[in-house]
Amino acid sequence: MKQLRRNFLKLSGGAGAMAVAAAAGLLKAGSAWAAPWNKSAFESKAVADVQKSLGAATLIESKEITITAPDIAENGATVPVAVTSKIPNTQSISIIAENNPFPLAASFDIMPGGDSYVSTRIKMGKTSDVRAIVKADGKFYTAAKEVKVTVGGCG
Repeated sequence: MKQLRRNFLKLSGGAGAMAVAAAAGLLKAGSAWAAPWNKSAFESKAVADVQKSLGAATLIESKEITITAPDIAENGATVPVAVTSKIPNTQSISIIAENNPFPLAASFDIMPGGDSYVSTRIKMGKTSDVRAIVKADGKFYTAAKEVKVTVGGCG
């Protein structure tokens, strides 16, 4: 019984101290540390517009980008896609499903010194190339892999 009472007093004392600090203005809500969202890229309906919104005027084909995705996706609603970049100083990796109504499926920023690997699941409406666009040292590199979809997942 004494232990339960002690725990209750500790918790209520801590909560009381937090309430006093908040009332005194010592605790303030901060803004979230989220990266800015590239709205125009995600709302683009053409691959060329996506590339333009990403800043990728010219793309360099690269064998140092590996796209891991199924050759045939049974269900287009959840297609697993992983991208590995062996290009030094990779800054971002974007994944595009070229025949989707909105081609840009995902975009990831890579922290300096981080692993240049991303994995996600995307929706695909029909068979198309899945393209990875990698930004490294201000240049844009690309690789593509065709994924055949038996049942579409975009509608």
